[in-house]
Order: sequence, then C-alpha cells, then structure tokens
Amino acid sequence: MSKPLQIPFNKAELTGKELDRVAEAFALGQTSGDGHFTALCSKWLETNLNANKALLTHSCTAALEIAALLCGIEEGDEIIMPSFTFVSTANAFVLRGAVPVFVDIEPETLNINPDLIEVAITERTKAIVVVHYAGAMCAMDRIQSIASRYGLFLIEDAAQAILTRDGSRFAGTIGDVGCISFHETKNIGCGEGGALLINNNSLSDRAEIIRAKGTNRKAFENGLVDKYGWVDIGSSYLPGEITAAFLLEQLENARALTAAREQKWMKYHRALTPISKLFSLFSIPQANSKIPHNSHIFFLLFQTNKAQCDFIGFMREYNIQCVFHYTPLHTSSEMRKFFRICGDMTVTEMAGERLVRLPLWSSITETEQDYVLQKILDFCEMANIE
Repeated sequence: MSKPLQIPFNKAELTGKELDRVAEAFALGQTSGDGHFTALCSKWLETNLNANKALLTHSCTAALEIAALLCGIEEGDEIIMPSFTFVSTANAFVLRGAVPVFVDIEPETLNINPDLIEVAITERTKAIVVVHYAGAMCAMDRIQSIASRYGLFLIEDAAQAILTRDGSRFAGTIGDVGCISFHETKNIGCGEGGALLINNNSLSDRAEIIRAKGTNRKAFENGLVDKYGWVDIGSSYLPGEITAAFLLEQLENARALTAAREQKWMKYHRALTPISKLFSLFSIPQANSKIPHNSHIFFLLFQTNKAQCDFIGFMREYNIQCVFHYTPLHTSSEMRKFFRICGDMTVTEMAGERLVRLPLWSSITETEQDYVLQKILDFCEMANIE
C-alpha cells in the first residue's frame, strides 16, 4: 500500500541560486546591514514597484513601526484599521500610545470596508491603515480620497501583496507609506524580512534616520556631515546582508514565482467552483479582474464554525495541513483597554470563525493539488450524507 501524501500548508521556495548569493555576501566581507545586497534589493523594489524610495527592514513589523514614527503617531491618536489582520498592524501604533479603531471588512474581499471609514473619524484620528488581505487590493481610490479630505495619513499594510497591481500602481505605493513582508510564508521570502516603501517624499530623510537607530549615519556616508550622531528616536531595523543576499535572488525571480503561484491558485478555483455550488458548504474567492491580487492565499469560507473545525480535522487525518487565519483583534479581552470598535463586526467575526486556507506555494505539484481537491470532495460528500 502506498504511503499517503504529506502536504504542508506552505513550503519556502528556492530558485536554486540563493545559497550562491549568500556565499557571495561572505566573499564581499560584509554580513551586517546596508551593504551591497541591501542596496540591490532596495533598487529592485524602487524600479519594479515604481516606488519613490524603498528601505529594507528585518520584518514587515519593523516597517510598520517605522511608519508609525514617521507619521508622528502620539498618545491618544486614533488609527482606523481592520480587526481582521495580524497583531503587528495594531501593535505598531499601540506602542506609540495610539488607539486602534476597528471597523468591519467587505464580505467579497475581506479588506477594510470603505463605507465604514468616514463614520469612524473623530478629531483624534491621525491615520487610516489598510490591509490588502490575501494580496487583493483594497479600494484605494475611495480610501485615498477620504484620507485626503480629512488630512489623514494613509498607511498600507501590504505584507501579503507584493506585485499586486491596479493599472500602473502597485500595492504599497499608493498611500504615504507601504509595508511589505518577506516572511517565509509570503510569495517572495527570505525567512524573515520586510521593506518600507516611502511614497510621501517629505518622510524620506527621517525614515533613514529612524531606521539607522536614530542617527544621521546616511548623511555621514554621503559626506554631508563630518561625523554621525544621535539626532532622533529610532531602533535597529536593518536586516543583515545574508538575508538581503538570499532575498535578492528571490526578487529577481519574483514574477516567475508569482506567475507559477497564479496557475496553482486558478487550478483550485476551476476545480472548486462547481463543488462549492453543488454542496453549498463553503464559498471561494472571486476570480475578478476588478479586484487585482497576487494569488497569495486560496481560502474557503464555510457556512459554520463547526464545518470549519470539522474540515481542518478531516484534512489532518489525511496528512493535509489546512489552517484558519486571524483571530480578530477586537475579540481579545486582554487587549480591550488599548482599542475601540466602531460599528458591528459581523463580517470580521464570520471570517475569523469560518475561513480555512488551503496548501499553496509556487511549486506545489499537480499530484499534490489533485490529492487536496479529492479530499475536499470526499469531505463534502460525507457532510452531505450526514
């Protein structure tokens, strides 16, 4: 009897030359940050995303923390954002003493609902933070218009959205700043890593200072000052050159990796469209050209929390790792003193209780996907009988 397939939720991708790049970094003699490979990664991001300025960071969390500092977030400021996001989105602002104000998300995209933003604005509101969930672009024209009308900073948590493009505009390059992740679960990864995209040029100089531990080291390196010193608040947000070297190889193959991932995403979509209609146990993401995305996540939205839990357990029995996603931030009783909620959170709570992510990476094989799809069908047939 053949052994059942073991299918994880994610596998880190390798193009084959990452370790050559790492060896190259060692040969150049610099393994600390802001060296040859960091500069090349930043240049790639600026060129390929049409970003005004890109600064590599050790994580997207770090990029979000820099964004909070750049926007002058202070104690008592309010930041409008979705609750259906990773804790880093809120923590970056709570660390500055600000209050996340959670609003609900759209059922179609699971992105922040632009219809609910304006009612959440008060005299204390300082910024709007959008999260491009699953790499799908938020309604940026509408949200940008609201931010401009009220004089608010607009920050993009584009952790999942590298290379998502709406016309000529890429996710992360539309607001004042954008934050990208290169965590191993992302389309393009280096284990841990991130980038800050600066689109408001007035923030560029200070961003470099904050990122360099609050020093004017960049001005010193450019010959603008005789020595560098402490001139602002900041922290150590740089990745090492080993990380940057690995990342550069990934970036230079980013479009090929994304295209391959899109093929796998579309295979799920084609196969699951009739299954979802036949059994009505779950819905699937739309393949809608009006909502550009980068095929980061393929998810199922079950009708009930019980179905979600039963499905995850069923797939585990067949060595397939399917996982839920965020526990909505507003459901945390321990952190309730740090945030407030504006309106009901029906869609957010539904997503938190019913969403399941399927195994997906660029090189997942036809055999692996077919096995996943067969077991989904088996589960639906079993649930239908019950």
